[in-house]
Amino acid sequence: MDLDRRLDPEIAAALAVLPIMDLSDIPVARETMLERRAAAAADAQPSPTVVREDHLVPGLDGAPDVRVRHYRPADQSGVLPCLYWIHGGGHVVGQVEQDDLVMDHIVDAVGCAAVSVDWRRAPEHPFPAPMDDCYAGLAWTHKRAAELNVDPQRIAVGGASSGGGSAAGLVLLARDRDEFPVCFQLLIYPMLDDRNATPASMSLTDPRVWNRTSNLIGWRAYVGDAAGTDRVSPYAAPARAANLAGLPPAYLAVGDLDLFIDEDIEYAQRLQQADVPTELHVYPGGSHAFETYAPGSALAQRFIRDRDEALRRAFGL
Repeated sequence: MDLDRRLDPEIAAALAVLPIMDLSDIPVARETMLERRAAAAADAQPSPTVVREDHLVPGLDGAPDVRVRHYRPADQSGVLPCLYWIHGGGHVVGQVEQDDLVMDHIVDAVGCAAVSVDWRRAPEHPFPAPMDDCYAGLAWTHKRAAELNVDPQRIAVGGASSGGGSAAGLVLLARDRDEFPVCFQLLIYPMLDDRNATPASMSLTDPRVWNRTSNLIGWRAYVGDAAGTDRVSPYAAPARAANLAGLPPAYLAVGDLDLFIDEDIEYAQRLQQADVPTELHVYPGGSHAFETYAPGSALAQRFIRDRDEALRRAFGL
């Protein structure tokens, strides 16, 4: 895939100065991701109108406690809808703090609360440990909804990249366990399919962006030697789910130069075929996570505006 020819010019300029993240050394990749996020947010400040508070949530079935971060408008004391958020990082990198500014923006722009979960990372903690953390955090959010001043009927699940894939998997799990409702799923360029068999997953090899090599490493870390076989759970790789009926309405957004574009379009189509209201946005000239490293670009601003409007509609705001 010829990124240089097809990238949006503003996205290309921002991408050119970012450090390359090499997943062949995961500890170094974790540091590189922090550097990339810091560079993208160099001039940004926490919102003065958003309050953040960390909580430790009991892990699922005796697992270690899970850290979640609650974001809320400082001037709102009433009951609000809530976005339950799962950060990305290819299942192996990332942390809650990387999306603080995104959560601040959503709380301010949408007028909702947010809860972000700090899941355990592979390969030290492969599936199902990270999904167990995500489920534990969502269950806690529902259980403590009154204390958090959150409307339990208006809790959406969202995430980006591997977090988007985990969000889709968590929504499947919530449907199947039927312990609490989810009103909406916000899937931002989700990582859905461990098989790596789509044309985009084969052709996108450029080391500057999330590429085939990184994707293979991430999936292998997450599901081990089951990757690419029929032993992978649909809660880990939602593209494998045979039945998508009964899921909440969905919003999917992806750049047309993202490794995940084919699997995301196919998943959106399957959701629609399963009678799930689904909105799909494809952004020409956008590579993976382009809005995080080129937030001031016109393409990113459109992406952010579309996402925020979808959340407002989902929450009835």
